[in-house]
Amino acid sequence: MKLMVIGSGGREHAVIRKLKENPGVETIYALPGNGGIAADAVCADVGAKDIDGAVRFAKENAVDFAVVTPDDPLVLGMVDALEAAGVPCFGPAKNAAVIEGSKVFSKNLMKKYGIPTASYEVFDDPAAALAYVRTAPLPTVVKADGLALGKGVLIAQTREEAVEAVKSIMEDKKFGASGDQIVVEEFLTGPEVSVLAFTDGKTVKPMVSSMDHKRAHDNDQGLNTGGMGTVAPNPYYTEYIANVCMETIFKPTIAAMAAEGRSFKGCLYFGLMLTPDGPRVIEYNCRFGDPETQVVLPLMESDLLTVMMACRNGTLAETEVRFSEKHACCVILASSGYPEHYEKGYEITCDEGITAQVYVAGAKLEDGKLLTSGGRVLGITAVADSLPAAIKAAYADAEKVHFANAYCRRDIGARALKALEG
Repeated sequence: MKLMVIGSGGREHAVIRKLKENPGVETIYALPGNGGIAADAVCADVGAKDIDGAVRFAKENAVDFAVVTPDDPLVLGMVDALEAAGVPCFGPAKNAAVIEGSKVFSKNLMKKYGIPTASYEVFDDPAAALAYVRTAPLPTVVKADGLALGKGVLIAQTREEAVEAVKSIMEDKKFGASGDQIVVEEFLTGPEVSVLAFTDGKTVKPMVSSMDHKRAHDNDQGLNTGGMGTVAPNPYYTEYIANVCMETIFKPTIAAMAAEGRSFKGCLYFGLMLTPDGPRVIEYNCRFGDPETQVVLPLMESDLLTVMMACRNGTLAETEVRFSEKHACCVILASSGYPEHYEKGYEITCDEGITAQVYVAGAKLEDGKLLTSGGRVLGITAVADSLPAAIKAAYADAEKVHFANAYCRRDIGARALKALEG
């Protein structure tokens, strides 16, 4: 089979590595891929949002199955276009991807179908939003409605911060048209859990849970990033909580989307907060999370391509989705200064003896050398029988990867270890 994977990050590298395990896979094309992905797939110079280019490439290269992973092309309707051209796809249609594309849509969906989430208000008028946040309980959360590279959520601890958040999103257009509408919602407390789930629109089969580390610096200090590391499984996500989430969140969400005529097929990401009043949905993503994918897929024992095809074909109920009982830790090596200003173009070298998976996110090939080209450069993922062993192995192998201005958090998994001790 010839496969095509849309995207260029560490998530896509993890997906491609897993797809390669299927003996029937002959070639994997990555559009556009990156310098590291080039070792595992054939990279093509077609942008992730270039729908016409992707359709043309798939036809010219007789692609048998496509995997659309990033949010932008999903929300823009790439799956619809590929399917219309006769290319079977893993990923939701445009009308289902709106569950991530519009926070207003997803919050209203949860309210309509009784899916537990934070209380909220929606605004499209800056004056009304400013009046509301001047009296809303603190802390409060201000979210841009549309996609904003994972950075459209601002937590305001003070009245001044709340006002500034509204102004920056709605008046200064920090996130462009994504901020034409905003959601202002209740601030929830409790451990956060990421759960990725396969679904064919009827059946939902969750993957192993994980814990992301969003802040740039140790002890959850600094700016929010695309994710500085992950561990799996998440020790806060007990079997009891998993059952509660299945009955009150996962199944109702899939049923709600079907009832709205927006049947969701693909990977649905549930960002959850385990509050004192029970699990609540913080956000939905219409695709694999990053870097969560980099710890979840290495623990998957079932064949990924088989499961993806079952999601597309509506046969997930009869398809095995199995994960190992082991633990995984992913440490992100980033360029110092990320997520703000950082230098790039530095050569990446590796010592011998790395046993972890190295997923490449922000790197390019130039004259045979792998050079840094992004903020998050690599993900180093180790799998072990225990969480402490996985963390230790991931950091040991991270020390064997070198580039100028390399930076990583030193406390990935520390919160999870505390939970295990408690």
